[in-house]
Amino acid sequence: MFEKLRNIFQVPELKRRILFTLMLFVVYRLGEHMPTPGVNGEALSRALERQRGTLFGLYDLFVGGGFSRATIFALGIMPYISSSIIIQLLGAVVPYFEKLRKEGEEGQKKLTQLTRYGTVMISIIQSLGYSVFLQNPGHFGGEIVVPNPGPLFAFSTMLTQTTGTIFVMWLGEKITEHGIGNGISLIIFVNNLGGVPNRLFQAVDSFRAGAISPFAIVAALAIMVGVVAVVIVMTQATRKIPVQYAKRIVGRRMFGGASTHIPLRVNTAGVIPIIFASSLMILPATVSGFLPPDSPLATLGQWFNPLGFLYNFFYGTIIIFFTYFYTAVVLNPNDLAENMRKYGGFVPGIRPGRKTAEYIDRVLSRITLPGAVFLALVAVLPDAFIAWFGMPFLTFGGTSVLIVVGVALDTLQQIESHLLMRHYEGFVKRGRIRGRTRM
Repeated sequence: MFEKLRNIFQVPELKRRILFTLMLFVVYRLGEHMPTPGVNGEALSRALERQRGTLFGLYDLFVGGGFSRATIFALGIMPYISSSIIIQLLGAVVPYFEKLRKEGEEGQKKLTQLTRYGTVMISIIQSLGYSVFLQNPGHFGGEIVVPNPGPLFAFSTMLTQTTGTIFVMWLGEKITEHGIGNGISLIIFVNNLGGVPNRLFQAVDSFRAGAISPFAIVAALAIMVGVVAVVIVMTQATRKIPVQYAKRIVGRRMFGGASTHIPLRVNTAGVIPIIFASSLMILPATVSGFLPPDSPLATLGQWFNPLGFLYNFFYGTIIIFFTYFYTAVVLNPNDLAENMRKYGGFVPGIRPGRKTAEYIDRVLSRITLPGAVFLALVAVLPDAFIAWFGMPFLTFGGTSVLIVVGVALDTLQQIESHLLMRHYEGFVKRGRIRGRTRM
């Protein structure tokens, strides 16, 4: 293992990308501790400590604790994710956005720009709701979080939070472009891991105080290890569709005749459905933040308690929907069949063209179902287990495990590809490369 870690820093480009990513992580963590002007951070932390098991606690988990501390990154990357959801949904129903999606790199640039504009608009709306939420003592049991409320505080909060979200979005894009891994996913990855040490200390304190039994801790750890193992297996699982290429004679050379396969992953969407669903489930809290506590709709956020049945039912349903939706976005059976036909490829026993596209679509729909149900169960069941055993401090539940493990695997695969391109042994055990070429 130490030899493999040493190989990483022997590749100059990989070393530069990793160090660049770590440097931006430091910048992001510093921003998570810069307070928003005009907020009593201690009073806010005390008030939200009582709501750790609610939807506010879940939002706080995704933004690395910035919500409960009212930092300049309190909204985190969630407005960008919400904007991405909207743009991708429009790409499936609006012809203009569908056309941009099919235009290749130029179309993707326009969609990225529209996503940025949407992020700014959503940030303005959410920051306004956040300022209204902070100024109302009724949300905090009568405790005053903002000593000097008013329009000036609302404006400064909107400006600070929107700017902070834009900066986080910029950090994520720079990590993707110049670093290693997907920047947006890695930021959420860091946010989920940031509070783990504190939660471990809380578990130890609860055990010493006799609040939880040793059996509950052992059972929780066993389930956590099992979930991690199952997530890794399901993330790597693939269905291989055999493909045969016909022989072609070009000049005096013969091409084709090879047999290969199309690897279709059981969980093609990865952790994207979890992130999308979590972003949507946070919207009720944003809506209730605009309303006074005595309003009937103000309890909207309380109805969607992360440890309640209603929240988990909708959460699992949305995860299944987004798994199918995102799989349809990233994998088009018609394009796969057309590309195979152009190069003389065919699936044995299946007629090229439309029949091949139908076959791929049928296989993809079948293998996506267990992947979607798996994501929903892993996201919901650990949280239900935590509620059953009465351990709210273990907010590092199924959702967090899916995100952390999925992002870690994706990042390791990118590191693996960099190492193998330079003829170094990667992290995945495989046959050794015989012979080395000069770099």
